[in-house]
Formats: sequence, structure tokens, C-alpha cells
Amino acid sequence: MLQVKNISFGYKKALVLKNISFSVNKGNHFSIIGESGSGKSTLLKLLYGTYDLNKGDIFWNDTKIFGPKFNLITGPSFMKYVAQEFDLMPFTTVAENIGEFLSNFHPEEKKERIDELLKVVELENYSNTKVKELSGGQKQRVALARAIAKEPEVLLLDEPFSHIDNFKKQHLRRSFFKHLKDKNITTIVATHDKHDVLGFSDYMLVLHDHQIMAKGTPKNLYENPKFPLIASFFDEFNTIESHSIKYAHQLKIVDKSDFKGSVTTSYFNGNSWLIEVNYESSSIFIEHDSKLAKGTTIFFKITE
Repeated sequence: MLQVKNISFGYKKALVLKNISFSVNKGNHFSIIGESGSGKSTLLKLLYGTYDLNKGDIFWNDTKIFGPKFNLITGPSFMKYVAQEFDLMPFTTVAENIGEFLSNFHPEEKKERIDELLKVVELENYSNTKVKELSGGQKQRVALARAIAKEPEVLLLDEPFSHIDNFKKQHLRRSFFKHLKDKNITTIVATHDKHDVLGFSDYMLVLHDHQIMAKGTPKNLYENPKFPLIASFFDEFNTIESHSIKYAHQLKIVDKSDFKGSVTTSYFNGNSWLIEVNYESSSIFIEHDSKLAKGTTIFFKITE
């Protein structure tokens, strides 16, 4: 188990994180979300021992994680960290990068492991390609594969699919996270993408104003967003007086209701339309099955 006990940290006098506490069970997928500058990346670096804490402790089981004052080499041996900048060897091949830390004493096993990881990150056809010739998204996939080559106990990921285009991202995400679950690797992901969380995370926390705003399962936080910031991470939402926070799909256009507004814009949203409505001099959003003309008067009700 990873245990984070009441940690605080700041760069010089600027406080970045204050009184942060949480735990992650072995093999769990744990997500950290928050606005840019909320401290997500800093928290990952603290877990990896990149900085010295101002206060508090971090443990993996019975092993305390120390910063650079105590360690010449950053990062414990049982942990891997994939940052947003990739530390790869540009003039060697994809396979050589992935297998950099694998033993050469068993070449057949090494090749089998590299081939397995090439499949996980969908780079089978680039095994012999030099890294310098790859796109940013392909380099990110090499970095992910190299980090898990020796099956670390803990994997820290900072925006792990941010450079990968949407044509590959969905399938790759499923393949990669499934591999981590199958190998029982404890995974901590800092992300701004709800698709890294929904369907994969066992637990998540929300950072805001240097502290934990909320924590819980993705399902619980999605269904009961106590703050607009949390709702905005998951979907379009509305704040309607006396009805708290409601997602666009929780408003339904009906023939008659006490709620009345005027359509300002319709946005095509794939399998539905997002209708922007002027309601009591404010914009609200309603999910609907068809486009509505600007100026149309509509009535809506609130569903659960």
C-alpha cells in the first residue's frame, strides 16, 4: 500500500500542496485531477522522491520514500515515473529503448518481453525504427512501454496519453491499463482527461487551491459533484437555484413546465445535440436529440 501522510510542499515561499493525505492499495488505479497549476505534477514528483517534503511522510508498504537530501539517485527501484517530457535515447531503435533495462543474460526472454510490450503500445511495426524518427505520440508510447518493461510495483503517469492522437488513444488506453491491471501494478495517474479516469480508476482525488477538494470513486464523484469544478471535469453542467448541479443530460425538453427559456445555439455532439438556452439571463445547456432553431422558446424539466 502507498500511504501519503499529511504532506506539504512549496517552491521557496510559494505553497503548492498543503496537508495532503491519501492511500492507494496495491494493484489499484488511482487518479489525480485538478486545474492546471493545482499541483498534480508536483504531487507525482514528491511520490517519486524528486523533492524533499516540507512536512509529512510517504511510504510504500514499510519503505519510506525520501527526497534528494537522502538519495543520490532519484526514485526508488520499485517505482517508475513517466513525465510529460520523454527521456529516451533518440539514436537507438524503439526495441532498444524498451529493452534498455532488461537483462542481456536471457536474450530470448528479453526479446519476448519487448515483443509483448510493442503489442501493448501498438508499435509492432516500429521495432527497428530509430526514436528520433518518431512522432511525439509514438515517443510517448515508447516511454510508457520502457517504464513497465521490468514490471515496477508502482507506476506514476503524468498525462500519459496527451501526445497521442484520438485515432489511437481509446484503444491504446484500454490495452495499456488492462496490462497494468493484469500485472497488478499500482498505477497513479495525473490527468485532465476524464477518459483516463472513467472506466479505469478505482479511486480519485481532486486538487484545488493547494488542497484536496474531494476524493472518492469516479462513480460517486460523477453522480454527486459537490462543486462546479468536479462537474466540469466530467461533462457540461448547469447550476440551477434550489436544484444544485445538474448535467446537461439531466435536463429534458418538454411540452410544458415551470422552467422556460430561449434557444441561443445548437452544437452537434455526435449522438445528440447540446442546446444552449438563455434561462433567467444566464446560459444553461440541455442535451437533446435534434437541432433547435435560434430563438425557439422551450420548456424543460429536471431529471435525476
